[in-house]
Order: sequence, then C-alpha cells, then structure tokens
Amino acid sequence: MNHPITPLASGQVNHDHLSVELVEPDGMPAVVRIVWPTAPTIVDPKRFPDVAAAVAQLFAWAHIVLAAIRAERRL
Repeated sequence: MNHPITPLASGQVNHDHLSVELVEPDGMPAVVRIVWPTAPTIVDPKRFPDVAAAVAQLFAWAHIVLAAIRAERRL
C-alpha cells in the first residue's frame, strides 16, 4: 500500500543514517516514523556528547519542518 511520505529530517549520526518522516495513510491518522539503523550504534564515551547533540539537532529540525507543514495546511 502506498502512503504519502514527507521527509522531515535525515542525517548521519555516528556512522549510521537516521531519518524522520511524516507518513499519511489514506483514511488513517498521520504518524511520524523514525527510521533507526538495524544494528546498535556503538559510541565512544568521549564522543557521546557530540552524537547526542546530532540526534537532538536532527529531531529539532524534524519538529520545525513538521510545524511548518501543519501551519501551511491550516491556511
């Protein structure tokens, strides 16, 4: 089944690719899908603050894009 999917944010975190998408199936409520790697991400404790910041930045950007989409559709 095809659903309209709108990318909200994506990026490399450590050596893994994460993405956040808005999925809007017909006749069902929209959902935000977070696509994580299939294997655990291993991070050196010294690099953890940078990795955590990258994840937070990715989610913050997705939140901004989703808010813009919602505001645009209210018009």
